[in-house]
Amino acid sequence: MSMILAAGDKVHVIHRQLFAGDTQRHFVGTVAGCNGDLARISGYLFAKDPKSNEFGKHDSSLRIRIIPLTSGMLIINVLPHEVDIEKITYVHRGAQHIVVTDGSDWHLDLSHL
Repeated sequence: MSMILAAGDKVHVIHRQLFAGDTQRHFVGTVAGCNGDLARISGYLFAKDPKSNEFGKHDSSLRIRIIPLTSGMLIINVLPHEVDIEKITYVHRGAQHIVVTDGSDWHLDLSHL
């Protein structure tokens, strides 16, 4: 049985909002392992500040999360292995143009979401 994610993969997880006022949250990290449809991921929480309307790292503490891979409430983007999770930032170029980057040539455009 092949796994859709493997230890060492890097992911960007978007938590879908249930209600219009819900805080927009993303999680960026490295997969430590998978068991069935669950993944253990070590990384950082990013949340949208309602005052500035911009995403920022919630705090600098490394977190470990168990993510259900089959949940309809998550959008999971697999990132290239060379992405530096420690350097992830969000660049806001206008109200609807948001790009995730680690400062290298790589970026993930979230403007369509």
